[in-house]
Amino acid sequence: MRDPFVFDSRSEFCKKPFGAVPCGSEVMFHVRPLTRDGYSRCVLVARREFSGEEIQMELLPEAVDGERTRFTGVLTAPSEPELLWYHFRLIRSDGSTALLDQSGWQETGEIQSWQLTVYEKTATPLWFGGGVVYQIFPDRFCRLSLPDPTGLVGNRWVHENWNDQPVWAPDPDGEVRNRDFFGGSLNGITAKLDDLAALGVTVLYLNPIFESASNHRYNTADYLRIDPMLGTEEDFRRLCREAKQRGIRVILDGVFNHTGSQSRYFNADGFYPGVGAAQSTDSPYFNWFSFHPWPTDYDAWWGIMTLPAVQENEPDYRDFIIRGQDSVVRHWLRAGASGWRLDVADELPDDFIAEIRTAMEETAPDSFLLGEVWEDATTKVAYSQRRRYLLGHELHGVMNYPFRTALIAYLRGGDADDFRETLEALRENYPPEAFLSLMNFLGTHDTPRILTVLGADNVPDNKADRAAYRLSPAQRQIGLERLRLAALILFTFPGAPTVYYGDEAAMEGWEDPFNRAGYPWEQEDTDLKAHFAELARFRRSFPALQAGVLHWIWTSGPLLIFARELDGQLLTTVVNAADVSQALSLPWSAPPARDLLTGQRFIPTDNAIPLTLPPRSGWLLQTDLP
Repeated sequence: MRDPFVFDSRSEFCKKPFGAVPCGSEVMFHVRPLTRDGYSRCVLVARREFSGEEIQMELLPEAVDGERTRFTGVLTAPSEPELLWYHFRLIRSDGSTALLDQSGWQETGEIQSWQLTVYEKTATPLWFGGGVVYQIFPDRFCRLSLPDPTGLVGNRWVHENWNDQPVWAPDPDGEVRNRDFFGGSLNGITAKLDDLAALGVTVLYLNPIFESASNHRYNTADYLRIDPMLGTEEDFRRLCREAKQRGIRVILDGVFNHTGSQSRYFNADGFYPGVGAAQSTDSPYFNWFSFHPWPTDYDAWWGIMTLPAVQENEPDYRDFIIRGQDSVVRHWLRAGASGWRLDVADELPDDFIAEIRTAMEETAPDSFLLGEVWEDATTKVAYSQRRRYLLGHELHGVMNYPFRTALIAYLRGGDADDFRETLEALRENYPPEAFLSLMNFLGTHDTPRILTVLGADNVPDNKADRAAYRLSPAQRQIGLERLRLAALILFTFPGAPTVYYGDEAAMEGWEDPFNRAGYPWEQEDTDLKAHFAELARFRRSFPALQAGVLHWIWTSGPLLIFARELDGQLLTTVVNAADVSQALSLPWSAPPARDLLTGQRFIPTDNAIPLTLPPRSGWLLQTDLP
């Protein structure tokens, strides 16, 4: 049975400091078994993930603490980045032993070790984690004029009606090729920069903007050319310049694991004048791809033949993407980009990612490298290898899918303690700089719209029904109330709050492509949009919300309460996700508090504030510490 009073990796009484540690740090361990159990020795047993070496360290009996004997030891963390998996072996004077791991006392069975992340402390740009990110699917954000797709790669066509539903039916051969465009452009984004600045945005994350045959542009055809329907390189440079004038940076989407079959590198249909890998074994790009045999059988991302996979270890490819003085990574940073988001980071070799980071630091030292990782990035295993995403020389931060999953579960009737456990596990495993640099979001181009998820009673069984689905007025009202709470948590939790275009406007839709409709200009939910803007203003105004220490105050059932503290500022987020009111006596030893959302003041009595929280309600309490 688990006994947290013996050892709790998250308690300073048992392990200090909390969580991940820099290389060479000293880590204090205290193990406190019951004296009556008769243990005279305690050994910390740790295994190094990457070297396989086992470490054993004797913890010495320091004192008898009431009914418990305390064993104490100081471990010096490895001098290079590592993951340590540890447990304890306790020994009695008669030689009998017991093992203590995350699950409790073990006599037999597989050990469930605790994790200690050891990282190299390197510089992390603060502007990302301290900012507000807005994700734009470029084809669907703002159209200034109807483009002509004639002569462009791919069999494209353009919706004349901006409010059309995106096409979702597959082609006759069963493959969805995403050839319908709406005509959003870079100049359209530039035209809306004042709107984005008013929303509080400080970072724009753009889905791919390079020439491609499809509307999502994840099948890159030319890494060094802006898709003509989006504009030109000068349009991109202008966007970056004008965004910078408003305090907004731009991050690009790098799709480096695969290209498009219609790219100039593969050139399956001969669109480009050069010779692609599908046309000749003498192509300068032939070694970028793996054929079995050439030309029709080749490695493709997830078996999708329009997405031929590249060989990232091929030197010519690395030179083109990373190493060359005018490589793809360097070129677009010099053109004005402030960072890269790496698509399917788990498909990229660790050293490939590390080389991208090095090239970025050489070219634009303050640039930010973000990775698409759907799980805990410190424990991710891909292709039978433990990945090294956050150990100091790879990614600065990752997309926080666990945050979204846990938040939705909580708001739809789950237990706040489960949300806490999910995020506390990440906080324990991630380097502090990486935890503050997480991209937290409610939705992306790869997930259903958050309003639909929070309002719907169930998911329709087939795609045709999901295409036609709209929330009822009652469902929409519930969804909006939950979404306001989701936004409150998003903007006050550690990490960069990220808004997928249109979520602040109350857009609906299930999965791709229903989550990629045109932005509803002049049809937004203005109240919801104002709520997002207000939360962004609070985040800009209070450094505690950008980089403050996280304190869990109350997590039980529908009640979620946490605080952020920094340099005399204390901001407390209070949420009731239930459909009924909740009464609570909130422990409060600080001065009186004021709800920033309503202006209501709260004066504590007897070190507590009595609260009655209406259904699906939230407060943000401000306190200035003495």
